[in-house]
Amino acid sequence: MSRPGGGAHRVDTDVLVIGAGLAGLAAARRMTAAGLTVRLLDKGRSVGGRLATRRMSGAVVDHGAQFFTVRGESLAAQVDDWTARDLVRVWCHGFDGSDGHPRMIGSRGMNSLAKDLAVGLDVHAPSMAVATRFDDLGHWEVTTDDGSSHRAGVLLSTAPVAQSFSLLFESVDGLPRDLFDADYDRTLGILLVLDSPSAVPPPGGLQNPTAELSFVADNALKGISEIPALTVHAGPAWSLEHWDADAAIVEAELSRLAAPFVGSAGVVEAQVKKWRFATPRRPWPEPCWVDERTRAVLAGDAFAGPRFEGAWESGLAAADAAVRLCR
Repeated sequence: MSRPGGGAHRVDTDVLVIGAGLAGLAAARRMTAAGLTVRLLDKGRSVGGRLATRRMSGAVVDHGAQFFTVRGESLAAQVDDWTARDLVRVWCHGFDGSDGHPRMIGSRGMNSLAKDLAVGLDVHAPSMAVATRFDDLGHWEVTTDDGSSHRAGVLLSTAPVAQSFSLLFESVDGLPRDLFDADYDRTLGILLVLDSPSAVPPPGGLQNPTAELSFVADNALKGISEIPALTVHAGPAWSLEHWDADAAIVEAELSRLAAPFVGSAGVVEAQVKKWRFATPRRPWPEPCWVDERTRAVLAGDAFAGPRFEGAWESGLAAADAAVRLCR
């Protein structure tokens, strides 16, 4: 692979990736395997994005993505590797009867899959990109919130599209308005650690159980927690309506909505979670978007479908584009 830049103007890395969620990690691993040097920046304390797992009062709680399905060969190959190492397993084949599609989970929580993908990668976290510049030498320079500067030949952003737009619009011509005008549904949720089993029936997941809620998961029945703990996600309409409400009111209302699933158990600990960019409303039909002039690539779950596999395929497509741009 050719290396953009040289001498006093040498870049830090071939490709700089903004966002170390699933798409960014998948892209980084593929590019690294192709011989490129890659650096990832993520504003979170750890990798994973919505592959998020929290430990509360001894319980293990998935509070972002709850499961994933596999349809394509590429993800299937990765799942075979994870399965061989006991990192994934089948949760169930449906939450209201069986539809034949295994719902896969991280055996130690969904975030464990992101951490596995990050092994050996150059990840800077927490490190939030606050400004970008495409310089006269044809390099990207990204400044982070700690004042650090990172230089690369190719910039690959997997951040939510609104955030990517704010970082790139001054340097990249022709950013598609249809893409950047698309909004995301929000999700408000509550995590509840219990002192006894919940009222959620096996296999431990309920999709759209009420008009206000989109998903309820029992992390003990799911098999990742020895201590009973619920993850309760409100639907997009309820989440939008209550997004700016006082935190105490949101917790009280979510606790009320969760009460039928808590049953007779007592609540040991409760935490409210907010996902501003939970689900893209209108995914871009292509798996990534590329600007040839500036060597900028956009990818993530807003491309090629919002689910786990969509983000995975978007990351791989973006990696292939970046490899081509580095040649």
